[in-house]
Amino acid sequence: MADDAKAKGNAAFSSANFADAIRHFTDAINLAPTNHVLYSNRSAAYASLNQFSEALSDAEKTVELKPDWGKGYSRLGAAHIGLQRYNDAVSAYRKGLEIDPNNEPLKSGLADAESALAGSSRPRPGPGMSPFGDAFGPEMWVKLSSDPTTRGFLQQPDFVKMMQDIQKNPNNLNMYLQDQRVMKSLGALLNLKFQAGPEQEGAEAPSASGDGSPERKSNSEAEAVKEDTRKEREAEAVTISEEEKEKKEVKEQAQKEKEAGNAAYKKKDFESAIQHYTKAIELDDSDISFLTNRAAVYLEMGKYEDCIKDCEKAFERGRELRADYKMLARALTRKGTALAKMAKCSKDYEPAIETFQKALTEHRNPDTLKKLNDAERAKKELEQQEYFDPKIADEEREKGNQFFKEQKYPEAIKHYSEAIRRNPNDPKAFSNRAACYTKLGAMPEGLKDAEKCIELDPTFSKGYTRKGAVQFFMKEYEKALETYQEGLKHDPQNPELLDGIRRCVEQANKASRGDLTPDELKERQAKGMQDPEIQNILTDPVMRQVLTDFQENPVAAQKHMKNPGVMDKIQKLVNAGIVQVK
Repeated sequence: MADDAKAKGNAAFSSANFADAIRHFTDAINLAPTNHVLYSNRSAAYASLNQFSEALSDAEKTVELKPDWGKGYSRLGAAHIGLQRYNDAVSAYRKGLEIDPNNEPLKSGLADAESALAGSSRPRPGPGMSPFGDAFGPEMWVKLSSDPTTRGFLQQPDFVKMMQDIQKNPNNLNMYLQDQRVMKSLGALLNLKFQAGPEQEGAEAPSASGDGSPERKSNSEAEAVKEDTRKEREAEAVTISEEEKEKKEVKEQAQKEKEAGNAAYKKKDFESAIQHYTKAIELDDSDISFLTNRAAVYLEMGKYEDCIKDCEKAFERGRELRADYKMLARALTRKGTALAKMAKCSKDYEPAIETFQKALTEHRNPDTLKKLNDAERAKKELEQQEYFDPKIADEEREKGNQFFKEQKYPEAIKHYSEAIRRNPNDPKAFSNRAACYTKLGAMPEGLKDAEKCIELDPTFSKGYTRKGAVQFFMKEYEKALETYQEGLKHDPQNPELLDGIRRCVEQANKASRGDLTPDELKERQAKGMQDPEIQNILTDPVMRQVLTDFQENPVAAQKHMKNPGVMDKIQKLVNAGIVQVK
């Protein structure tokens, strides 16, 4: 029941129905309150709804239940980041990495938390502080050197000195705002355009005019500088635009190659499909679907090693790019399929099973789950085949027979069980073990072995004698009689079957004559009332009327006695001690 609710929660989460996911995970937790995975999943759902307090509570419960599980600390760190508790987030991710040093989500989470912590620790401009302080941080020189309008200033010592002074104390910016180089640099650092006058680079100190104000450059000279600046900006914009356009064209070409590969795959033209997917990979390595698609072609071609290599590359690259978990799960599932195809013995299935399990931790997909179940089933079947040895099975059965003769039934069961493991198709081993269980009073186990014996060989009379004996000891005389009669169809003169029928008829007659002691009658009635067939007879309205007629209406009872079906049911009730004949 908890697994069903969990599966519904996973499906809702995959569909971005986070509220429904929370409800289903809560139902699962109520059924399995110690399952750490359920709390982890609900924490993720809460976080997706920005309910970080609830996400934190579930994450803490996850770590409490499973302190050695790295994913729990990943949930804990994500919740702390959502609550802007960056120090706690860093601590959580580091704790998780102590447990699982190679966990990529933990590494990525730690980087995010440290980055957020660094951002939050920067002082905000207060009264009297420059609001442009952040612009003059460590990245200032990189930005100035990459901007064509400010790159040349870095060759001028007086400019470098001014910028160093401003970087040490952003409040000094006001001292240098009259220098147009500083204004241009500020615009580049803030990605803004200032309407500034011409630069003063290379000019001598201005001379004073008669009114005491500095001489200004002519309007035409200022306009020329502005025009040069505009052209530089436009050239830069064109360069960026062309780069983006080129990238876009490359991605489009890669997608076309992928589509061509898909078309070739559908036509079973595998060689062409591989060529197209390979070209797509060369053009754009940021889309891991190209790798997983090529892996699918290799899988169809039976090139399992190549398929596995592509899947491993896709998974590693996907981790670097933080690709969708579904894509990562697909790569792992395809790898597991290839490993399963290569399996030649039971041990070969172990890496395939491990890979499928890992895929399910990324994304729970029904197809992956089916492949996992198939691999586990195939592994078990191969283990049985590898253990199969009829010769050893016969030897073990003979050892069991010897212990049975010595009335050492537990030891006999041990050897009969080994014989069955070595040869699960031998009806004799099941028959002999059923006899041991009967001797030890383990009737359900004996009945199960006897039925398996009959299933393996319906003509083997020992199976019927074993089953009938168990039913007789369980005082299910009607069923025992049916079993013995079925056995006689295959071996009409079998003395054990004939004796079994005689004993069952004797018990039936004893009930019919009313010769049962009060204790025997009470016991038989209690057992009969547990029989579903007896319960159906007693609840049948027609049979209830028949029983009433036998007590109150002799004429109607005479008519009922002529109906074989009715009398057969009456006899069953008599044998069960429910109805007594006087």
